[in-house]
Amino acid sequence: MTPISRSGAGRRSIATLICGALAAGGLAAAGVTALEPGAASASSHREAPLISGQPQYDNTDLYAFVSPDKPDTTTVIANFVPFEEPAGGPNFYTFADDAQYDIHVDNNGDAQSELIFRYTFKTHVKNKNTFLYNTGPVDSIDDPDLNVTQTYDIDLIKLHKQKLVSKTKLADNVPVAPSNVGKASMPDYGKLRNQAVYKLTGGATTFAGQADDPFFADLRVFDLLYGGNLSEVGNDTLKGYNVNSLALQVPNDYIRESAHQPVVGIWSTVQRKDAKGDWSQVSRLGNPLVNEVVNPQKDKDKFNASSPWDDAQFLKNVTNPELPKLIEAIYKIKAPAEPRNDLVDVFLKGVKGLNQPPNVRPSEELRLNTSIKPAASPKRLGVLDGDNAGFPNGRRLTDDVIDEALQVVEGELVGSKNDLGDAVDANDQKFEHSFPYLAQPTSGSRGPLAKGTGNNVRNQLGDGLMPTGAGGPDTTLVASSAAAGAAGVLLVGTALLWWRRRSRHRAY
Repeated sequence: MTPISRSGAGRRSIATLICGALAAGGLAAAGVTALEPGAASASSHREAPLISGQPQYDNTDLYAFVSPDKPDTTTVIANFVPFEEPAGGPNFYTFADDAQYDIHVDNNGDAQSELIFRYTFKTHVKNKNTFLYNTGPVDSIDDPDLNVTQTYDIDLIKLHKQKLVSKTKLADNVPVAPSNVGKASMPDYGKLRNQAVYKLTGGATTFAGQADDPFFADLRVFDLLYGGNLSEVGNDTLKGYNVNSLALQVPNDYIRESAHQPVVGIWSTVQRKDAKGDWSQVSRLGNPLVNEVVNPQKDKDKFNASSPWDDAQFLKNVTNPELPKLIEAIYKIKAPAEPRNDLVDVFLKGVKGLNQPPNVRPSEELRLNTSIKPAASPKRLGVLDGDNAGFPNGRRLTDDVIDEALQVVEGELVGSKNDLGDAVDANDQKFEHSFPYLAQPTSGSRGPLAKGTGNNVRNQLGDGLMPTGAGGPDTTLVASSAAAGAAGVLLVGTALLWWRRRSRHRAY
């Protein structure tokens, strides 16, 4: 594979390359409609009606990149459970026990899985007679005070033309990193995360647990495209929220067909067991954003239940996308001419000479050339800015896929140069330099007291709970340090008692 030039003309070179491929007969208008598989992808925070009510099974994002500190390996990250409020207890965030979380690898471009890494989970509760997630400070991942825990297995399934070749157990009862309840409960969360990184045989490494949501974007695009006048841009809607993450690092030779054919296609799915005990696919994710803003309502649930080799049914959503028409209607930016063969070539086949496998069957997969070395200084616009190690050649955590997708959808590759974006250029937290690379989850701790309260609130609670004769109200309740969590309830009770006594006195 010949990488695209990283010169200052990087943007022009990618546009020229793709347009040249189209002109050379890679796709003609008549030929597009004859393609068997076609279109669709998703960065799926609540992107479809059915899955929006099933957050444990909802893929939010998929990443695949050559590991920056171990370039002989590839890291895949699949995230689930969108918009996790860090303080959302007492039932914090777990993977579903009745689900199969699958990472699919297509290593020959035929739109079918040759490898599936299947994660399945089991929840354990030590003490069912408490409402608490943890009953004391948690110092290790096997701490007795961590009341609710999860473990998982990994099975490697090898297929040929969708027929089972072999199934191998790669991991058994691996612990999941817990939700970050708060500073009092988990004083050293980094230690817990490190204990959840597990090395597999054959040079692979796995992690499952909570993480800061790495997707950065202003999702107010849904308010008539940023307020109808660009008044609603520049705020990371996902700041402060967490997700549940699966991270898998595997040797490149383990997943690619050969050194001569280093391109892999990757997507993730979730299957849920129904009342009859049968498995049904309820979520699917490859490239970012399409099931959110390309697939219409009538196709969203269908896409989540479908497979890449059947993607022809969604082709028109890519060749005739709705988003450019909306942008034209609201902002008067002329939509590129249809059919959008440029989008088909980039997102469904891969860029020729970069991450397009030979004899590719167009389909919705995140395609990665595992022979492209990581960039020393990654550029947020990836291939658009001459950085061939970035999106759409896989997807790194730092890739600004919102800006990239907007610019390409608005015709960056077919002569309509633009610098569209949502004014959110980076994640709010720094990513780590080693596996699993994700930023640690936001803590559930409140942090400082609300502005203007100082220590007054605590002082008032203390005064309200003092016994009679010590300057407090008429009550014999004394707050110990162990009862501090109930202070607010006790104070309210004391105030009500005082008010009722005064009311009875006035009535007489």
